[in-house]
Amino acid sequence: MPFEPINPPQFPKPIAPYSAAAKAGNTVYVSGVLALGEGGAVLHVGDAAAQTRHVLETIKTTLEAAGATMADIAMNHIFLKDLADYAAFNTVYAEYFPGDKPARYCVKCELVKPDCLVEIASVAHIGQ
Repeated sequence: MPFEPINPPQFPKPIAPYSAAAKAGNTVYVSGVLALGEGGAVLHVGDAAAQTRHVLETIKTTLEAAGATMADIAMNHIFLKDLADYAAFNTVYAEYFPGDKPARYCVKCELVKPDCLVEIASVAHIGQ
């Protein structure tokens, strides 16, 4: 099945060769999102909650460009640089998923930029 690349025009140019998302049928695959601004500058350095909020807002905007919503997310892939940020991350995350929660996993790992604390990739299925 062919896919449609999704690249909201208001986003800065990606720091690598990828699309913000790819839509195949009624499924939207959102690339890993970091708290980055123009030129790949890391935003909200040292603040995991603010980075989480930025990441989730970016995912929300990406999904909207594909015709989906946060409620369509079925799976989140979460990467944290430091598990000490887990509580702050979850506090913000819960705001974006107040009802039924999507499946997810969370991995502690190094991220592509040293000041990035949170990365999330999502899979959404647009309701019929």
